[in-house]
Amino acid sequence: MRLARKRLRVRARRKSFDLKRIVDRTAQLRDGDILLFSTQRNEKVRLPYFLEYYREMGVSHFFIVDNDSTDGSADYLADQPDVSLWRTKSSYKKSRYGVDWLNYLQSKYAHGHWCVVVDPDEFLLYPFCDTRPLRALTDWLDSCSIRAFSAMLLDMYPKGRLEDQQYLPGQNPIDIACWFDSGNYTMSRNHLYGNLWIQGGPRSRVFFPEEPKRAPALNKVPLVKWDRRYAYVHSTHMLLPRGLNLVYDEWGGEKASGILLHAKFLDTFADKASEEIERQQHYAESHEYRAYAQGLTEDSELWCKWSEKYINWRQLEILGLMSKGNWA
Repeated sequence: MRLARKRLRVRARRKSFDLKRIVDRTAQLRDGDILLFSTQRNEKVRLPYFLEYYREMGVSHFFIVDNDSTDGSADYLADQPDVSLWRTKSSYKKSRYGVDWLNYLQSKYAHGHWCVVVDPDEFLLYPFCDTRPLRALTDWLDSCSIRAFSAMLLDMYPKGRLEDQQYLPGQNPIDIACWFDSGNYTMSRNHLYGNLWIQGGPRSRVFFPEEPKRAPALNKVPLVKWDRRYAYVHSTHMLLPRGLNLVYDEWGGEKASGILLHAKFLDTFADKASEEIERQQHYAESHEYRAYAQGLTEDSELWCKWSEKYINWRQLEILGLMSKGNWA
């Protein structure tokens, strides 16, 4: 595992040559700042709310890699006073789906900082997030010598057809995609890396009903007290060293955990799926997006009679999807 981690770090340095610095505001960084890292392509409609959401949460600086956007999102990001921006035309797939790029940026800029690593359609919830800033959580994690915080990806969707409700820039996507599956999740342990592997939800139910084991993984470790020796292995599903993946309690208790509200399923989704099928830059020849294209017909929808309407994080804790653990 040490050798594997070394190879990942070497690979990240090599892939750093893909990146062209557009705007560098890293001179603004201060000790203790909470940082956010993300890759994006053609997400301009999502960016205003995404940035505002995490600013209000307590993120001080955003490190964004733009993968050859054509919708003006790079220009929009370059104008933001708390964003440092890199751009690349290189293959998303050959960078291990952006992981190499972010591993490099984190190794260079994030040592000693708490870091959030999310996509523009992912919104972190944690216990007491309605009354406490993210700094309160990271301070508590520091006091407990906990270096990583887990969150299950919860797919959100509207009631009715995705195309029937237009998403506007600056709008909270959860105002539209406010429904989720409260059950039908499976968990198994990855014995190599030590993490839990979670699958299920509407993507498994609608797009992979015959092959649920091919459904996307929902386990994430999106919040880490970064050290330059660390490396993400595959998206934010798991890290090295392996101890960072032990974010659950094996002895009958509960560790604090969160939720990533995943607002992928909006009216923009059909065009996004078509683009990604054509680009073939996602895992396994974009098999996930091919399943989306096959599963979404003109009259199809993700909502069903068992769908639950989102209220707040306490509802998700009652349902067993997240936990405040011993943080009170």
